Amino acid sequence: MTTNTAPLKKVCVFCGSGFGNKASFADDATLLGQKMAEKSWGLVYGGGSTGLMGAVARGCATNDGYVHGIIPEALIARERTTEEDFNENLKKSIDNHDGSTPIPDSKEYGKTTLVKDMHTRKRMMGEEADAFVALPGGYGTLEELMEVVTWFQLNIHNKPIVIYNLDGFYDNFLKFIEDAIESGFVSKKNGEIIKVATTVEGVLKEIEEYKIPDGRFNLNWKST
Repeated sequence: MTTNTAPLKKVCVFCGSGFGNKASFADDATLLGQKMAEKSWGLVYGGGSTGLMGAVARGCATNDGYVHGIIPEALIARERTTEEDFNENLKKSIDNHDGSTPIPDSKEYGKTTLVKDMHTRKRMMGEEADAFVALPGGYGTLEELMEVVTWFQLNIHNKPIVIYNLDGFYDNFLKFIEDAIESGFVSKKNGEIIKVATTVEGVLKEIEEYKIPDGRFNLNWKST
């Protein structure tokens, strides 16, 4: 069950709804959730119970950590498949869905908020989080990561962004960033927005020691 203690930080974790083909992916996702709970850090994520999403959520929630999953109704059949008590509450929430519906806490996945679309999901995750971490995943994971990186570059937020490069999963992506810098499409300073770690301890350290790099666009996004 989720803890009543307010988390010191809330970390938004982007990751796959599948497990991938290496056991280490799920093992380390679980360990990340556990270590976050031990530090009294909360987890914000996409609300799924499958794959790495479910692993990191269970790792945190079953160790008395704060977990908040945010999931669009259309993705439930694909990303949320377990727990009879959750599914019963889920059916009631769908029947009475008003656009942003909380579902009672689950012992394995914390609290869940049901939303109407992907844009609302990403906005709510971004607003609640104090930092972002990307684990292995597919198109959706990469899209979510690059959106918060772009937001950082545009001065929309200044929250730490860390890639957990498990078993070299992100090596080719990191090479793309190097090539984009070399080709003049990304400044060297903005190439420092993303920090990289290869262990759970390294991920947590990068968040704690994150320093905002120079070179972001000095844009004002406040309403006039």
